[in-house]
Parts: sequence; structure tokens; C-alpha cells
Amino acid sequence: MAESLYVHVPFCTSICYYCDFAHVVYQKDLVRKWLDALAFQLHHTAINPKLKTIYVGGGTPGCLDADELETLLQMLDPYRRYVQEYTLECNPESVTAEKAALLVKHGINRVSMGMQSADDRLLTAIGRRHTFADTKNAVSILKQAGIHNISLDLMYSLPQQTMADLQDSIAKAIGLQPTHLSLYSLTIEKNTVFGRKGITPLDEDTEADMYEYICRELPRYGYRQYEISNFCLDGCESKHNLAYWHYDDFYGISCGASGKEGLLRYDNEKNLMRYLQNPLQRHEIPLSRQDAQFEMIMMSLRLKQGLDLSAYQRRFHHAYEEDYGLKTEALIKRGWLEEKDGYVRCSEKGYEICNTVLEELMPEEE
Repeated sequence: MAESLYVHVPFCTSICYYCDFAHVVYQKDLVRKWLDALAFQLHHTAINPKLKTIYVGGGTPGCLDADELETLLQMLDPYRRYVQEYTLECNPESVTAEKAALLVKHGINRVSMGMQSADDRLLTAIGRRHTFADTKNAVSILKQAGIHNISLDLMYSLPQQTMADLQDSIAKAIGLQPTHLSLYSLTIEKNTVFGRKGITPLDEDTEADMYEYICRELPRYGYRQYEISNFCLDGCESKHNLAYWHYDDFYGISCGASGKEGLLRYDNEKNLMRYLQNPLQRHEIPLSRQDAQFEMIMMSLRLKQGLDLSAYQRRFHHAYEEDYGLKTEALIKRGWLEEKDGYVRCSEKGYEICNTVLEELMPEEE
């Protein structure tokens, strides 16, 4: 049975210009109806009572008011008895002492916060409603409440962002002493505000220079890169996200959430109004064994540690070498992959071109 649960909160106070996730602008009456639908879905879903991780994401879970947030967390209380890591996403401007106390009361021990930049000018340009001062204040409130496992999200390759801007944001983020940092390059989907306006990220060379700087700079302060976009202090990896990268099963609950159970992936209804009418409706995607094998490789090679060969064999009752041995051997000769201590991983050179490595490993179309 899955040991991880993801719950999607499909509401935001406002819509960031780059965002393509399932969300609607916060409306109190819709939140009430959504909470009722969520309760119905939870009641009719068989969830492992011994979960190890719960992640409440969005959208913006922190945009719920204190009463709504408490209602949500009360629904999840029955599932947290054995949970080791319980994360909630928030934006800096939504953090209050009252909400922080609620998080602690209901067992949340990790917060992932969307800082994005320390440059207030850039924050406005991408549609954020907070300032860097709000981020500092939010981190202080959370730590005073007793939540010290804090992850900060930052973005790079933003329109008009310079290397100096990025360096300043990283320095200020490190100064807040988070346990975890996630750094994402801007990608623009056609149905976002940026997409509709024809806004583009920075050129590829500048983006590559920014990524290389990130990878050099963060380890100097104790933040070890353990995944393409993620860095942490020792022992502070995201346990929940590791379940995704290890290709473990996980539950997806609520409008817009996805999940995986064995050879089945599913997407819950993304349209909020249709979800309210039928919270159990979902789109199921059956996977062939070959699909699942490649997906496990694709997710695992994002990790510095790489693919656990024994885990692959346990899951598929097949040795990795039988399925991908020839392609892997060719990539090892090119210096893009390496096999060591029971893992296949990208080399330093291969890690920089991980997507290209995956294209080389992709199964031939039948």
C-alpha cells in the first residue's frame, strides 16, 4: 500500500503569471463546498492508516482562513498517527501566528514556502503579492511556533533577472537558515498569463550559467544537491518528494491531484465545479510494465544517488541489465552514466544533460 498522501488545495488569492497548476481564485462559498466534497472523497477512499508522509499543496493552502484551515487539518488528523513528515505549502503573505499555531496543533512539522526572489521588483513582475520582508517575517513566525524544517522555493531565468539578482536572492535565502532549498527555472505554458502575453525566459546560456552558479554556491553553505532542483542540509531531504523520485505509490486526493497505484496512474477531475459534482471522478491511465520501468528510471535519474538496481528488480522481478543493459553500457562509455554500489546514476557530465540521457534510454516505439 502507498505510504504517501498528497492533498491539493485548488485555491489562490491571486494567480501568478507563470502558474499552470489546477487553481481558482479564492471564494469563501466555493471553499466551503470544496471542503464538503473533500470529506466525501476521503470517506470513500481506502487510505493506508500507516502513512509516512502527508503533503498539502496547491494552489495555496495558506490562503484558507484559520477556520477553513482547521477544518481541513481536522479531516486529515486520522491519517497522521505514523507520519514522519507532514508538509504544508504556503506563501509568505498568508502566514500568521494563529495559522502557525494551528499547523503545530495538527502535527505539521515542515513548511514549503514560495519565496521565489528577494527582489521586490521581480516579485511584482511575476505576479507575486508578497515582498522579501514578508518572507523574513513568515519564517520568523513559523520558527517561533516551533516549525524549523522550512523549505524555500526560488526561481531563476525570470524575465529581466540578472545574475546579480539571483546571487542576492540566494544569499538572502541562505541568511534565513532554511533546511531545504528548491530552485526552479522558469518554464512558460501557453495557458498562463506569461504564455498568453508571449513572455519568454532568459536565453539558454544565461539560464545554464545561473544553474551552474546555484550548484556551486549552495554546497559552500552546507546545502547538498540531492536532486536536480533540490538542495538540503544533512538529513533534511523531502521525504514526500523522495517517494515520487523513488517511484513509490502515492495517494492523490482532491481536485487536480494525481496519484499512482501499481501499474495505474490517475488524475482527479481538474475542473472544480465538476469535482464538486462528483469528487470520485478521475481519469485513469493504465501503464504497461515497460511504461512503468522507464518512468522509474526517469524519476530516479533526477536524484544524485540514481536508480537503486535492487529496488528495480524487486518491483519488476527483472534485472535492470536485462532491460537496459546495452543502452546503459553505451552511455557509460560516453561518460554520461556510471554504475557504482548497486546504483546507476548520471555522471557529473550526464547530470547536466539529464533529459538527453533519458532520451537515449527511452524504449523503442513498438
